[in-house]
Amino acid sequence: QVQLVESGGGLVQAGDSLRLSCAVSGRTLNWHAMAWFRQAPGKEREFVAAIKWSGGNTDYSASVKGRFTISRDNAKNTVYLQMNSLKPEDTAVYYCAVKAGVVLSTNPNDYGYWGQGTQVTVSS
Repeated sequence: QVQLVESGGGLVQAGDSLRLSCAVSGRTLNWHAMAWFRQAPGKEREFVAAIKWSGGNTDYSASVKGRFTISRDNAKNTVYLQMNSLKPEDTAVYYCAVKAGVVLSTNPNDYGYWGQGTQVTVSS
């Protein structure tokens, strides 16, 4: 059974940094892609960043490009989201997700496995 466990969320001030982690168990990720999404209250789930497990190709939403960095540790089967220069509008529950196949996607419906989410709150 595939399990994704996120950690690293919290309450920070605008301009601060946070690093989210997502540990994956139960699946070899060589032919998969992983992504981070977020969902703010009353809003739809929004794509943040994605990474191809083999090769490390990445994609970012325009709203976080230049501030957030997605990376992975093959040995630990873990994907990270380094978030710098955080803004109040980054406040949301952040989810990691896994999809089969190496094509990166911004569509949450393409991802078959999800973590439980971790809250990130940025105060002004």
